[in-house]
Amino acid sequence: MSANKKNRIYLSPPHMGGNEQEYVRQAFESNFIAPLGPMVNGFEQDFSKLTGFAHCAALSSGTAALHLALRIAGVQPGDVVIASSLTFIGSVSPVTFLGAEPVFIDSDYKSWNMDPDLLAEAVDYYISKGRKPKAVIPTDLYGQCADYDRILEILEPHGIPLIVDAAESVGATYKGRHAGKGALMAAYSFNGNKIITTSGGGLLASDNEEMISRARWLSQQAKEPEPYYEHKEIGYNYRMSNLVAAVGRGQVEVIPERVERKREIFDFYERELGSCPGISFMPEADYGKCNRWLSVMLIDEKEFGASPDDIRLALETENIESRPVWKPMHKQPVFRDNTVFGGKVSEDLFNRGLCLPSGTAMAADDLQRIAELIKGCGR
Repeated sequence: MSANKKNRIYLSPPHMGGNEQEYVRQAFESNFIAPLGPMVNGFEQDFSKLTGFAHCAALSSGTAALHLALRIAGVQPGDVVIASSLTFIGSVSPVTFLGAEPVFIDSDYKSWNMDPDLLAEAVDYYISKGRKPKAVIPTDLYGQCADYDRILEILEPHGIPLIVDAAESVGATYKGRHAGKGALMAAYSFNGNKIITTSGGGLLASDNEEMISRARWLSQQAKEPEPYYEHKEIGYNYRMSNLVAAVGRGQVEVIPERVERKREIFDFYERELGSCPGISFMPEADYGKCNRWLSVMLIDEKEFGASPDDIRLALETENIESRPVWKPMHKQPVFRDNTVFGGKVSEDLFNRGLCLPSGTAMAADDLQRIAELIKGCGR
């Protein structure tokens, strides 16, 4: 194996900021190792300050956050919940946990996020059938916010709650406010590949104190306030641990630097490759600032001379990880019988898209090598 192949370049690996170990040391010294403790409280406060949400509940994953949000919103078996089709399955699997029916909305080319016109069509359709949707979950794709205000214009007259899947958009903004702000609830992820990580974890945020209090209670097995264990409802083991939160506190401190670096990486790829025939990049909607969690390009195989998978395999030969765009939910075998409004845009983005290595600790030499390898795949 050549020297270049020894160290794998990952798609989006963790990048520590420097103070994580200090927070973890404090957690050890206080002996708050088990779930809960001052680091959890501190992390929630840090995240409230970052996002502008009044209340936050630190949890075990972004999927757990969405599950709790839907339950708190009153989603029950047989209900309709509308979601983005172009997303990761964790955005929509919680709908099925509650026995509800996910209905999928295609993307638009402007943002790659949920198409508000198709959403309006879906809302009108289900209301006409006497099945008013119980919630709508747009995903902020690859760190770009969905068009919240346009979506709220559609939902508010009907009293349908907006729950934003902001798993990928920590540090992004929409019309000057942090990703997720403006929704009834927003779910965030700190999985190992996200822009900041706690190794694994998530968070649910809201300006509604009662909802977040209920999320905390449900996330701790819904135990009644008795000296013995009494339960009147079924809860979950979803709370974030004190040690994990300690890592998160160190990560929150470096969010501005991480967003700046992610955007620099995207700009580099676009500058180096955007003029190649058949290559274009994910647009930035005019209403916000994307965190560019992943740099994503589109390839026209006929113009460029190679397919996205040709490029992916060529990079893999050099021990460099890249990945196709999310496969739309309406094309997943597990959702083959579910309704989708539109579908062609997300299918096109899946067929032509490739996510490039976007780790914030990558060296300039690594970026240049990736760009040259991609150029070498074309004509």
